[in-house]
Amino acid sequence: MSEPPVAPERTELSLLALFAGWAMTGEVQRRLGEDGFGDLRFNDGFVVQHVLAGPLTVSALAERMGVTQQAASKAVADLDRRGVLTRKPAPDDARARLLELTEFGRASVAATRRHRAALESEMEAEWGADRVADARALLAEILRRLGGTEAVKQRRVRPPA
Repeated sequence: MSEPPVAPERTELSLLALFAGWAMTGEVQRRLGEDGFGDLRFNDGFVVQHVLAGPLTVSALAERMGVTQQAASKAVADLDRRGVLTRKPAPDDARARLLELTEFGRASVAATRRHRAALESEMEAEWGADRVADARALLAEILRRLGGTEAVKQRRVRPPA
């Protein structure tokens, strides 16, 4: 027996927040593609957030992400190949390589931030700044209640297990 479709207004809050976030991310991705950043993927952000905090080794990245060094190395190799990250010798240890964003990587972060801000401004124009602020406040409270605030503050957000 099949179930009838459910209207978004009747969808559970956790799913609705997730789906709205995906839709907003999809729109940002579309706009990034128009700017020449079409190679970027949502999951790249899980690596980039750590490198934004400053140069680090693959080992440190793996530890921060809670993954194996092999998994981190694979992600880094892909981002390196696509020109988002580069590996440079550490000044204090010639054997160690530090991960840094390339000029392209920094430009992609700036473009992403610009598109997120523009999308939010469009929502404020359509629904009012107060409603958007209320939505942000509610989502921030949910995040706080469920223990996710520190991960955001420290740039240590992980995808769900």
